[in-house]
Amino acid sequence: MKRGIRVLVADDEKNLRELMVRELGRRGHDVEGVADGDAALSALRETPYDVVILDMKMPKKEGIEVLREIAAFPEPPQVIVMTGFQEVATAVEAMKLGAYDYLTKPTKIEELDILIQKAAEKGQLIRDNAALRAHTGGDAGYAGIITRSAAMHEALRIVDRVAPTDSAVLLLGESGTGKELVARAIHERSPRADRPFVPIHCGALPREVFESELFGHEKGAFTGAIAAKPGLVELADGGTLFLDEIGEMEPDSQVKVLRALETSMFFRVGGTRPRRVDVRLVAATNRDLAEAMKTGQFRQDLYYRINTITLRLPPLRERREDVPLLAQHFLEAKASYGVKRLSPAAVAALEAYDWPGNVRELLHAIERAIILAKADEIQPEDLPPEVVGRNDSARTFTGTLESMERQAIVSTLRQVGGHRGKAAALLAIDPKTLYRKILSYGVQAEEWT
Repeated sequence: MKRGIRVLVADDEKNLRELMVRELGRRGHDVEGVADGDAALSALRETPYDVVILDMKMPKKEGIEVLREIAAFPEPPQVIVMTGFQEVATAVEAMKLGAYDYLTKPTKIEELDILIQKAAEKGQLIRDNAALRAHTGGDAGYAGIITRSAAMHEALRIVDRVAPTDSAVLLLGESGTGKELVARAIHERSPRADRPFVPIHCGALPREVFESELFGHEKGAFTGAIAAKPGLVELADGGTLFLDEIGEMEPDSQVKVLRALETSMFFRVGGTRPRRVDVRLVAATNRDLAEAMKTGQFRQDLYYRINTITLRLPPLRERREDVPLLAQHFLEAKASYGVKRLSPAAVAALEAYDWPGNVRELLHAIERAIILAKADEIQPEDLPPEVVGRNDSARTFTGTLESMERQAIVSTLRQVGGHRGKAAALLAIDPKTLYRKILSYGVQAEEWT
């Protein structure tokens, strides 16, 4: 069972604090409450919380001071700031110190619950990227991308060339190919690396909400806008704005985004004063924008504005050599579920599958196998049915035994650097038998090197 999000509520108003603890707990979160800033810091030093709900006005130590100390933690939690009506300036300062977002009191539990989930997702992404960087020897330059694929290395060479510039980049690729990781790599290798990287998914929100999130809104701009709120464009000032799945953006929003990109100016929703920003744009899509332009779903002028540099990311089926590497990383990343290893036959099945869901699907397949495998070694039957091409009722492989065996041989040779004796030992066959199979299956040396 997936654990609840660990939440710390720091607020000196007892009734409000207890209400949040109770209601968030009912929504499946693991929640605790404290009444002052010192108690908040003590709790944070003892427990690795995912999200902190932090009141700005508290006894002993105010929220802004707590936030400054949290920012120095090796693995800080995501912080959602709670402010009064007249404390918007303090909230903006909190955002600059690294707070995820802010809400004004009184707030709706439903709104807070959604914000907690989003903040926790961001924190998990940061931890995953840190794990990826550690796996690749600490190289943060490519945002922790793991690959031995020639196609991906070519894409990363383009990243090297384009990152130092301010040119707009359009990333093309199927869902799950790592477009956000590449966008982060561009940011981290750019002169803007010490400024914010701000992602927003263009298709996840209705147009009105999307524009408010992107550009911010003024007090009274719409029902529920009880205070002014800066948008993500403002937060990205000096840094990189990543518009994920830009092909899903509504046409009306496309016009406003284009105007902001061309003039470096925009208006908050309900605002009359123009605001100037300096952002570098990276956009991504899994759609055919050329076709979308023909049908009028995507503006031609915006297309030409965002695709100064176009970079296509190959799907996982075109970089099968990365499958064992990524699978091993996911085994280590999910070791808290159980320490497991992949059998040669399981690796062969992973390499033979086309992965329509790409790296994301591979992660879920490995997580499932770790949980369901009864032994320490994961076998093909522990993998999802679609991966090994079996019918759950018959539990039979549709692929030929020969192709599976060939994949197992190639995978094992790759693991041992081509050493046939070691490969034969792992496969539990005689070295002479292995040699005959290599010849009969036409296995070439470049397949394991």
